Order: sequence, then C-alpha cells, then structure tokens
Amino acid sequence: MTEQELIERCKRNDRLAQKALYQRFSSKMFGVCRRYVKTTENTEEVLMLAFCKVFKKIDTFSGNGSFEGWVRRIMVNESLMFLRKNYRFSEHADISELPVRAVEVSVEDDLAAQDILKLLEQLPTGYRTIFNLYVIEGYKHREIAEQLGISINTSKSQLILAKKKLQQMIRKSEQLGSN
Repeated sequence: MTEQELIERCKRNDRLAQKALYQRFSSKMFGVCRRYVKTTENTEEVLMLAFCKVFKKIDTFSGNGSFEGWVRRIMVNESLMFLRKNYRFSEHADISELPVRAVEVSVEDDLAAQDILKLLEQLPTGYRTIFNLYVIEGYKHREIAEQLGISINTSKSQLILAKKKLQQMIRKSEQLGSN
C-alpha cells in the first residue's frame, strides 16, 4: 500500500491502515522522541500520545511536504509538551559569563551514532532538549524560546553549556579509550 493510500484510509478511521501507519513509522519516531525523553517508559507514553494526535489530526495534513516530516513535527511537539509539563527550563548561566569558543571536536566524525545518543542521554534535560532542537531539528533560538517558554539567551546559554559538557564527555571517553 502506498503512503498516499495509507493516509487516505487513515482519514476514514480505518483501523488496519492506522496499524500499518504505526508499524511503518513507530521505530523511527520512537528514536525522535527518545532524543528528548530520558526513560523508555516515558518515551513510549509520548509516542502513543503523539500517534493518537497523528490519527486525530491527519485530516489537516495538506499533502504539501513530506508526510514523515509532518509526523516528526508532531512527535517533537508532543515530546516538548511532556518536558514542559515535567521539567523546568529556567536554569541557565548568563551567556555573558561564558567564554566564547567554538566547539572544535566534531562529534559526528569521532563517535558512532550509538555513542552520540548515549552521550546525549547523559546531558541534563534542558541541555539535551535545546541541543536536539537547535543542532538536530534545525530550530532557531527564537523558535526554541517560544516553544519552551524561555528567553532566547537561556536557549543560547544552554546550547553552549550542552556543547561544553559534550566536549568534556568526549575528552573523558578518549582518555579512557587510550588507557
């Protein structure tokens, strides 16, 4: 069944089509949610809530752009709603107090994807969320600030601190690997 046929059948509340759509996208979307939500149980909860929203709002998918991208956006938004409800994002350092240095270590070049995910999981929730939104999803600091109800400077400072923390973890992992 083509993606378009699947969408049309889901618009008619066809349960078999909904199951097929879930099976087609659930593992990839689990990965999207997992980057934001720390525990497997919470990730599964967010995934289920997000798929419910996909099925409820599938009539609003206009067909412009990628359907997978549309589903992904719902997953990210549902993950952010979960985080806003359960975590505070107001903790931050004043960006003017931080030294200005570019991150010289390319995480993608030095570590396998699985290692990157393990490092991201170790970041505090605020750092991890901002890093995912900015670096992986491509949001601007203004958009992140609006989504999370924080200031633009908080978004910027948490990204800087996330990169700094990742750098430290990479260095530590390299030291352990050379011993």
